[in-house]
Amino acid sequence: MKKLIYVLLASLFITAISCSKGTESKPPVVKPDDGQPADPEFTAADATAAYTAFNKYYYNPSKKLYYSTTSQDGLAAIWTQAIYWDMAMNVYERTKGPAQLAMVNDMYQGGFNQYDGYNWDNTTTWFIYDDMMWWVMALARANQLTGKPEYLQKAIAGFNRVWNRSYDSVKGGMFWDFQHSGKNACINYPTVIAAMRLYKITGDASYLDKAKSIYGWAKANLFDVNSGRVADHKIGDNPPGYEDYTYNQGTAIGAAVALYNETKDNAYLDDAKLAADYTKTKMGANGILPAEGDFNEQGVLKAIFAQYITQLITDGKQTQYLDWVKTNINTGWKNRDKARDLTWRNYALPAPRGVMQSYESSSIVTFMQLYLTAK
Repeated sequence: MKKLIYVLLASLFITAISCSKGTESKPPVVKPDDGQPADPEFTAADATAAYTAFNKYYYNPSKKLYYSTTSQDGLAAIWTQAIYWDMAMNVYERTKGPAQLAMVNDMYQGGFNQYDGYNWDNTTTWFIYDDMMWWVMALARANQLTGKPEYLQKAIAGFNRVWNRSYDSVKGGMFWDFQHSGKNACINYPTVIAAMRLYKITGDASYLDKAKSIYGWAKANLFDVNSGRVADHKIGDNPPGYEDYTYNQGTAIGAAVALYNETKDNAYLDDAKLAADYTKTKMGANGILPAEGDFNEQGVLKAIFAQYITQLITDGKQTQYLDWVKTNINTGWKNRDKARDLTWRNYALPAPRGVMQSYESSSIVTFMQLYLTAK
């Protein structure tokens, strides 16, 4: 998250993902009784077309990673590549195609080549703890999907590196940066998810203990237990910094669902539903998720949210969110750039026809794959 990080280093009260928050006009009100025929729902063929277009305009087959824009003049940010790897895994889980499995393995190799063989001690390649944890989460998932032991080895090494340097053994919680300037949702909740995946794979109870510990700290310091709103950060002894971002809501949901799956403690499921309800009713407008990412990396945030709201629907059996998700997908797909089949971050408005970012094009593609697997 290079572009988002430097602002925080200048001011401890502004955090990585919040520093370049775009300003957006409110989406237009859509009247359900305007007499117009309903837009057709997206199909499996549409989901394939959307992913094909995403790869056509953003995938670099020689680097085996994604470009940042349709100009194809530079790779996307390091942490977002892990989110695109998740997308590739989602497509494989939907289609079970051998070529897609090859794509999943190719992206591992792309990351290996680009990021010093996942050398977690390289502080030039890796310059922030949450960037590392996004990859640890994806590596663990890739091991679950493929069984390749090297993916697990890299995930364990990465988790240990982050835990040993980021965890606050005195006050609890995880610091997001090497300078220990604050504890953000974007490192704490992903740490829980990564720990739970490693626990499921290895059976090592220490991962479960760590997940419970970090979740407990996050709930006490980053979560409004009355509304389900997730704070972006906690700096020192200051009050939590509440700024609404879909990825924080999403990883809070994912962490809670992972612990619920293992413990069957309904308190975790209740937290997940509360966070989902806040996102649905308080963020965005007219039931459409907010348009995050004014030509910056925030465009990828809803792709992360998609991952974990779907887990709440499937693992938590909370199917009441399906129609809401479907409405967002249909709206975003309807407003795509139809000449390129590229979707946009602002689902309620027509996509631009010029240069677009992979970040802002990623979330509808991700939602489509996951929804078709979940419903």
